[in-house]
Amino acid sequence: MSDRPSVLFVCVHNAGRSQMAAAFLHHLSGGAIEVRSAGSEPADQVNPAAVQAMAELGIDISAERPKILTDQAVRESDVVVTMGCGDTCPFYPGKRYEDWQLDDPAGKGVEAVRPIRDEIRRRIEMLITELVPSQESAPPEH
Repeated sequence: MSDRPSVLFVCVHNAGRSQMAAAFLHHLSGGAIEVRSAGSEPADQVNPAAVQAMAELGIDISAERPKILTDQAVRESDVVVTMGCGDTCPFYPGKRYEDWQLDDPAGKGVEAVRPIRDEIRRRIEMLITELVPSQESAPPEH
C-alpha cells in the first residue's frame, strides 16, 4: 500500500466523466495522489468528445481504455467518487464517498462536453487541496 492518498472515479461506462476526472487528478496532482477509474458497465472505448475536450487542454486520454469496477479497486482507494452509477458501487465502511452530479457526455459533441470538463476540473482542484493541502501552500524549493 502507498502512503499517497488514492482516489477511485466511478461512472457507468468509464468512458467520459470518470476518465476526464482521473486524467485531471493525475495531471494536476503531479503524482501526489494515486488515481483509478472504473465503470459498472464499461464501454468499448473512451468517448471521442471527451478525448477531444481534454486534448484542448493538453491532456491526452486517447490511449485510455474503460475498465470494469472491482471490489479490490474500491478497497484499495481512500476516496470513491461516483458519477451517476447509482447503487452499483460497493460500499465499505471507513471510505470517503462523494457523488458528483454531472451531466453524462455520452452521445454529445465537444461543445456540450467542455462545460462538463470544466466543472470536473474545478472539483478536482478542490479535491487536491483537501487531500494534499501542503501541495497548495508549500513554498517553492530553490
